[in-house]
Amino acid sequence: MDTTHEEDRGTPVGRRVVLGLLGLASRAVRADAARLSRFTPADWQWLRAVRARAAHRPAGKFNAGQKLYSQWTLGSMLVILGTGLLMWLTHLAPPSWRTGATFVHDWLAAAIAVVVAGHVRMAWRDREARLGMRTGLVERSWAEREHPYWQPVRDDPADAAPTGDLTG
Repeated sequence: MDTTHEEDRGTPVGRRVVLGLLGLASRAVRADAARLSRFTPADWQWLRAVRARAAHRPAGKFNAGQKLYSQWTLGSMLVILGTGLLMWLTHLAPPSWRTGATFVHDWLAAAIAVVVAGHVRMAWRDREARLGMRTGLVERSWAEREHPYWQPVRDDPADAAPTGDLTG
């Protein structure tokens, strides 16, 4: 008898998932989602600077690469979910559709693995960025160098959301 699911109820992992889902409703997460979903003039400048391999790459809280990656990740998750459902719920589609879903699912999973490995490599090379991902805090000099248009709100110290015309 398989009781795995019964034993897993109430574990710390389950509580973390619930807290994570509740965190999606926070003001800061909603503000970041809004920033990630729109391009600003600074983002176009950032993309041109990357193509030219320029040292100065203007960015707000999120640079254009981070915005593109977040949008690609969301789209990939939706495709993986859709193709996974087609493979799992076999009565929903004919075999030829399930074969196509398997093909797309497998190749997209491979692409996701490559992109994630590239991001791990980039994070490994930037100690300050890793610190920021873990703690939410970075040195002011790093933030000014890497994200010059990001200006945290001054009137609410608990809210680190940037403001201004060119914020990302």
